[in-house]
Amino acid sequence: QVQLVESGGGLVQAGGSLRLSCAASGRTFSNYAMGWFRQAPGKEREFVAAIGRIGSATVYADSVKGRFTISRDNAKNTLYLQMNSLKFEETAVYYCASTTGMVGTARREYEYWGQGTQVTVSS
Repeated sequence: QVQLVESGGGLVQAGGSLRLSCAASGRTFSNYAMGWFRQAPGKEREFVAAIGRIGSATVYADSVKGRFTISRDNAKNTLYLQMNSLKFEETAVYYCASTTGMVGTARREYEYWGQGTQVTVSS
């Protein structure tokens, strides 16, 4: 089993930046592709970005391309999400997740999830 703990959320003004981290433990981190999802109040959890086991493959939701960057440090067992030019509508709880499968965009492809970190973007 993999334990995932997100951090780095907080309150930021629209146009600002935040970097989220996801610390993994329990299993070999580099065995897992990783993803970030987010869930706004009253909405479904949606895909944000994903990265392959060694970091060479990345996938982004169209809405965040060019503004968000997903990365990982396998030596530190940590996943990151750099978020720039944040928008008010991106206020949500952000979750990291892991999968033994390939890089994917669907929630059902991910086996383990963190508890989430709140990101609030003020207008």
